[in-house]
Amino acid sequence: MQEKREYVLSNQLLRLAPSVGANINEALVGYSAKDFQYKLSIALKESHETEYWLSIMDESKLFSVDFNVYLLDIVEIQKMLTSILKTSKMNNLNAKNQTS
Repeated sequence: MQEKREYVLSNQLLRLAPSVGANINEALVGYSAKDFQYKLSIALKESHETEYWLSIMDESKLFSVDFNVYLLDIVEIQKMLTSILKTSKMNNLNAKNQTS
């Protein structure tokens, strides 16, 4: 029973964590500023879900791993993504104001 819980939790994390990086990578080759922002928004949402599952895994005590390091990392990634999104949106707004 414990092995099944470990599998379910680790499987969730293995599904989500790479999605953050994949969406960031897709954003970098986006066709437009909106596409860039959309992909980064998805990466940010996925990072929040990753944080949730890391917290669940940490609290479960099923693993002999200190998840706090990973939780700190994902929070830093969230801060960076949030900052990039805000800057990108401000740049779009400024560009629109200059053309009108």
